[in-house]
Amino acid sequence: MNVPRIERRKPLTARIGVFGVGFHAYWPQFDGLLVELMAKLDRFVGMVRAEQVEVVNFGMVDDAESAYALLPRLKAADLDLVFCDMLTYATSASFAAIVRGLDVPIVLVALQPLAALDYSRASTYMQLCNDDFCSVPEFTGVAIRMGRKAPPCILGMLDDDPPARAEIRQWCQIAKVLHDLQRARIGHFGHPIEHMLDMQTDQAALTGTFGCHIVQTEADDLLRLERTVTDAEIAAKKQQILDLFDTPDPVSDPVTTKLTDGDLHVAARVAVALDKFVDENRLDGLAYYYAGEADSPMRTLVTNLIVGNSLLTAAGFPMCGESDLKTCIAMLIMDRLDIGGSFAEFHPIDFREGFVLVGHDGPHHINIADGRPVLRSLLKYHGKPGSGASVEFKIKEGPITMLSVGIQRDGRFKFIIAEGESVDGPIPPTGNTNTRGFFQPDVRTFLKRWVAEGPTHHFALGIGHHAATLEQIADLLDIDSAVVSPRS
Repeated sequence: MNVPRIERRKPLTARIGVFGVGFHAYWPQFDGLLVELMAKLDRFVGMVRAEQVEVVNFGMVDDAESAYALLPRLKAADLDLVFCDMLTYATSASFAAIVRGLDVPIVLVALQPLAALDYSRASTYMQLCNDDFCSVPEFTGVAIRMGRKAPPCILGMLDDDPPARAEIRQWCQIAKVLHDLQRARIGHFGHPIEHMLDMQTDQAALTGTFGCHIVQTEADDLLRLERTVTDAEIAAKKQQILDLFDTPDPVSDPVTTKLTDGDLHVAARVAVALDKFVDENRLDGLAYYYAGEADSPMRTLVTNLIVGNSLLTAAGFPMCGESDLKTCIAMLIMDRLDIGGSFAEFHPIDFREGFVLVGHDGPHHINIADGRPVLRSLLKYHGKPGSGASVEFKIKEGPITMLSVGIQRDGRFKFIIAEGESVDGPIPPTGNTNTRGFFQPDVRTFLKRWVAEGPTHHFALGIGHHAATLEQIADLLDIDSAVVSPRS
């Protein structure tokens, strides 16, 4: 089925620094070695640049003096990540000042040109060209002595090594997460639903941990902008919505009806106002909950954000209901990994087939939908005021990953992560997203282990298995993490 895809509002990007290391004593001893190693560095820079990131090549560091000279240049370059290319053996003095003084993640890269030495023709020169791993233990050891964690290492071959290329790609994706996370302006208006104590979040702690800024906005400004929406803008948004969504007849739920013209009109008008609101406040995400006075224009506005929210979420702009700032961050992380990031929670368990329904009443990342998403009119939103259009779909079949951002007793954040499978099958036609989530070793054991880690009841839901990447991000941010697995 041809499912239209929503393009990103902003392209993914990151700024990555690369420098190579070697040993200055080799250059006068082995003619041509430095030139060959610099060519190897250029090849690695090309691999990184192919991942659609900005790359700054800082050249060779081969002694303590050049390391000290490079440090201020690295600091001034506004980098999200640094690759240290282990071109041959290098003394740890070429690294110590950098790892001690640089407050940016560093990844060691040891990609030797040959899969194995040609032992019948082996020479010291050949060995030095392939000595990429030789000083990795020295570098990780000196990092620890400098009060830092041992840097991660990409280990493999320069050519024809898919696992190594996958690791390069993974680290570039992580750099894209860090780039946006540490610069994001996350909007917020309203308040958590009164009784949802797990939603309460220290906004200064969000800045302290993730770097993002929480922008306090006003629902009244959204209402003001709604008054500026034109008929032409509404018509264009209606067409976009109808091009993306199916509008089937109701099935079994008396709360649902076929999408009405009135609900479509309101959803389109509110979606246009929301676009204007996002642009006016220069936002990168939004968390909100607001009820408004019964039968007021404000009530109509703030209870009809689901469609516009879902359009924005799919465009790389995470929107989070119920004022859940922590899950907005989780959705942003997943989106920048390009794996989706839908607003989700657990729904009823199917004990006969052994799965749990995973979904929510909005908003959703419709780019990871299995087939065309559905719009239904709801006569009421359960547990909340209002009525109107609501989004329903299940996510693509295959592996899935969940990320919840919990808060521990000491106030520190914690990533709770799990991997599972989305399996095809019917979902309830209630105008909500729902996916059949299968988890190991079985649904009962998994859910008990999940809740024991202290998550919020919301989480971000993405496609693919990415627990290891999320663990790396938690480690870089100095956040505790727990992967709920069959071996937990």
